[in-house]
Amino acid sequence: VSTEEALAIARRFGRFLGDLGVPVYYYEDAATRPERQNLATIRKGQYEGLPAKLQDPDWLPDEGPAVFNPQAGATVTGVRFPLIAFNVNLRTTDLDIANRIARAVRHISGGYRYVKAMGVALEAQGMVQVSMNLTNYTKTPIHRVLETVRMEAARHGVTVAGTELIGAMPLAAIQEIMRHYVQTHDFQLSQIIEYSLLDLLDER
Repeated sequence: VSTEEALAIARRFGRFLGDLGVPVYYYEDAATRPERQNLATIRKGQYEGLPAKLQDPDWLPDEGPAVFNPQAGATVTGVRFPLIAFNVNLRTTDLDIANRIARAVRHISGGYRYVKAMGVALEAQGMVQVSMNLTNYTKTPIHRVLETVRMEAARHGVTVAGTELIGAMPLAAIQEIMRHYVQTHDFQLSQIIEYSLLDLLDER
């Protein structure tokens, strides 16, 4: 599915919900204005702040009525590059360290353009975590973010305990990890058996 096709689907879905009386906002590549590209900006104020937001001329919905419906709330839909939810666990219980590292890597506070991050306490494990969303792995690859977190942690006398991948990730991102850490610089996805088998099935 191309970006253009995905945009058309998002627009149809938005109009459908709007016709049902649900306020709809478009975000990321489907955004109707720059300030609506970031999902966090649209969600600011949460459900409790929605009645006032709908009355703000700058925040009239892209589809549907500017009327608060306590049952339906509002919906955000759009098109974006595949997101990778990637977390790094640290051998410390000091949440301030995780927050400092998050500020160092996330875009909003001067870090990487395609990283959103926050510190999280993992009380059951006796650790803290730098929880991240990587919104474009081709421009800010996983290995670059991980090594930056590792370097920042070392500045605080802390080591990385492990990482977590939440959900799925594209094969192309794995390709970059292989090239960096295994140093197979000419590694191609066609060298993965399952990938080659899928290609053969597609040809049939």
